[in-house]
Amino acid sequence: MNDRLQALADKQEIYELSCKYMRGLDRLDEHLLLSVFFQDGWCDYGFTKSRPREFVTFAINALKNHEANQHMIGNVLIELDGTQAFGEVYFHAYHKVIGEAGFDDVVIAGRYLDRYEHRDGVWKFAYRSELVDWSRTQPTRDSYFQLAPACLRGGRQDDRVYRRDNRRKP
Repeated sequence: MNDRLQALADKQEIYELSCKYMRGLDRLDEHLLLSVFFQDGWCDYGFTKSRPREFVTFAINALKNHEANQHMIGNVLIELDGTQAFGEVYFHAYHKVIGEAGFDDVVIAGRYLDRYEHRDGVWKFAYRSELVDWSRTQPTRDSYFQLAPACLRGGRQDDRVYRRDNRRKP
């Protein structure tokens, strides 16, 4: 494969680490979250600094009592440098949490600053930090669910994404 195609393939593999990370958070999927990190990696979120295993336990415990979560990726810039790469990944994280008068919507927006390494033929996170640029909290207004009570709803470990037999016309 020529150098430009290899660089594109490497960047795609690295980009998918963030996609898997986001799915892991939203679905509370410990195995998936751990799979994107090297065991000797480091996670620095300011309020928690640890190896990936401890971070994943922290994150799942922090999110498991939320009614819903959705983490979205925005701009992604990946700079390759031999067997390592550096990334800036913009994100919006939505959390539906119990508030004083029902549920609150908490939106956190920021950027991940990452260092990836290529070892044994795969790219993974060697370092991930989260910078928060802004946040907003407001009471939830869920009129959609009253207007469309039969809509298909997301879940955690039982989410439809883990099945492929449900993606065909019956």
